[in-house]
Amino acid sequence: MIFPLFRRGARPDTISTLYGTIVAQARMPSFYREFAVADTVNGRFDLLALHMCLVLERFSTEPSLRTVGQGLFDRFWQDMDHNLREMAVGDLAVPKRMRALGEAYYGRAQAYREALATADEGTLVEALARNVYAGEPADPVAPHRLAAYVREAVGELAGQDPARMAEGILRFPTLATSSEK
Repeated sequence: MIFPLFRRGARPDTISTLYGTIVAQARMPSFYREFAVADTVNGRFDLLALHMCLVLERFSTEPSLRTVGQGLFDRFWQDMDHNLREMAVGDLAVPKRMRALGEAYYGRAQAYREALATADEGTLVEALARNVYAGEPADPVAPHRLAAYVREAVGELAGQDPARMAEGILRFPTLATSSEK
């Protein structure tokens, strides 16, 4: 575009870069090994939804990132639709499944938002145990470890320059692996 100042939306390559960063973080093997998240379709959705919630919450606090946030949100749902179709969900069933995913996402986003708004660590641990671990964590300490990671990620995201984020540069905390402990 000749006049980038008049561009209405975020650049598609920026959205793809941001989304790719979020997906890569959510798919880190440490989440499945050290944090005991089930390596299933539901477990992967929950980690992706968690990271999307964290990033979109950060973007919502910055007026200059709201358009990028909307583009990122749209990209997430396009990906969910695409994944359902790849998993051979019939065309007639996709809208029903998307509605269920939407309800799950919005419920989780609300629970995480409320839990992060309080200093009570138990509220966040409970929300993560209920959502990411389906109420039954294989390791009872795992939701506590994940809650500590989430708090660290919120701090990391809050400290990042909005202009750099708008360019597609996004950082999450580094995950320690069991070999580094």
